[in-house]
Amino acid sequence: MDALLVAVVITALVFDYTNGFHDAANAVATSISTRAVPPNVALFAAAVLNVLGALVSTHVAATLAEGIVEPSAVTPPVMLGGLVGAIAWNFLTWWWALPSSSSHCLIGGIVGAAIANAGLEPVLWGGIVAKVLIPTLLAPLIGFTMGVGLMFVLLWVFRNAHPGPLVRRFRLAQLVSASFMAFSHGSNDAQKTMGVITLALCSGGVLPDLEVPLWVKLASAVTIGLGTWSGGKRIIRTLGMRLVKLTPVHGFAAETSASAVLLSTAWLGLPVSTTHVITTSIMGVGATERASAVKWGVTRDIFLAWILTLPAAALIGALCTLVTLALFG
Repeated sequence: MDALLVAVVITALVFDYTNGFHDAANAVATSISTRAVPPNVALFAAAVLNVLGALVSTHVAATLAEGIVEPSAVTPPVMLGGLVGAIAWNFLTWWWALPSSSSHCLIGGIVGAAIANAGLEPVLWGGIVAKVLIPTLLAPLIGFTMGVGLMFVLLWVFRNAHPGPLVRRFRLAQLVSASFMAFSHGSNDAQKTMGVITLALCSGGVLPDLEVPLWVKLASAVTIGLGTWSGGKRIIRTLGMRLVKLTPVHGFAAETSASAVLLSTAWLGLPVSTTHVITTSIMGVGATERASAVKWGVTRDIFLAWILTLPAAALIGALCTLVTLALFG
């Protein structure tokens, strides 16, 4: 492996790490805000379960490796530029405390890099529409709807329950739902880095095909786990405290709804945003109380970040690729 390809792999793992701390809120924000689990315990458990979730399949990795751009167009300088663009946007949204999509950062960065290198032709627009844009629209809607539906069911089933014991029971139940949330986050997000590294190794002639090697799986899984353990407390506050005032019942409903969507999409190989799904699930359970329970000013800022992420990451990725092509092309 030459030095440039090594740099690409390292940069991909840096992105994986930023994905972990940026998206740690997805796995732990609700359980921390409801005081179901102490913060350090929640982050450690989420880190371990992220690692385990990342190792269960490679369906999403396959989509990233061959369903977004033509593999032949992604040379090491192109991949390096796209990854730097994705990392830059991840850091910006982290600084602004906005739970944007690390998945869309990565996809946007790679697409922008490919366009900067060879124009529009290498981009597999059909794959982007079918496997990115449509799931991007549908998954949050499903998460919101499932959050509303499950919350109504729980409110009806436990309508005569005493509040004190009910809160204690759902704090325990959140241990299970938060674990599933962390596992489903790993099963979706770490695979995206696996796909990018595999694509880079294949285009660099190191791998004969796009089969994900075991060391890539392990490196991606452990790195996202370490990133999660480091925690993104700025975004945890936005999701767990600023968006909706959550109780253990709300937290359980939101985590269970989001986990069901994410595990399903991971199995289908659809690289959806875990951030979008858990955020809309939280909105859904909050809206069952009353519409004003959701802080719509915060919601507006989050949606704006979602809309901007793909084009912004693509633009930054394209600019970075122009630099890497000038230096290494």
